[in-house]
Amino acid sequence: MIIRELRLQRGWSQEQLAEISGVSSRTIQRIEQGNKASLESLKCLAAVFETPLNKLQEDKPMTTINPAHEALSDEDRSALKYAHYLKAYDKQYSKDGDNFDPKASSREKEVIEEVRRLKKFYFSAITYVMIVVLLLIINLLTSPGYLWVIWPALGMGIPVAIQAFHNFGMKGKFGEDWERRQIEERLRNL
Repeated sequence: MIIRELRLQRGWSQEQLAEISGVSSRTIQRIEQGNKASLESLKCLAAVFETPLNKLQEDKPMTTINPAHEALSDEDRSALKYAHYLKAYDKQYSKDGDNFDPKASSREKEVIEEVRRLKKFYFSAITYVMIVVLLLIINLLTSPGYLWVIWPALGMGIPVAIQAFHNFGMKGKFGEDWERRQIEERLRNL
């Protein structure tokens, strides 16, 4: 149907068209399958496509797609391939904590966790700096003779420092290399 053609020309998915037009994605699926659309749905779609209403009401015969003669353009295939890639990525690196792809190696899982910890730390550090700067401005405007901002800065800074040590300090002087050396040295002394 013509709505499918207009949608694909713009590179939109059915869900995107539904969001833009205010018509449910299920209704768009039905219309694209050849079912009749209500006048209200057609008006919404005509507005989105900036096309006359009578153009959308034209019936085009539905043709079945022969697998031997694929009807998808190269652009459609690229869009589908990218959509499948994004779906696989979302499934593999879910934001639900420990929901990793079962095929992911333990090293991949460690790297993902490390990146998530770093992200959390950077967010905490930026938030800390912004709050301390705001409190410093308030302190200097209200009572410049006494820097009370030091106390909240210290109180909020301790957790950020612990996070920094956890993310960066453990890899340095007391990291895995230090631990391995200590174990080897103690085993030699046995």
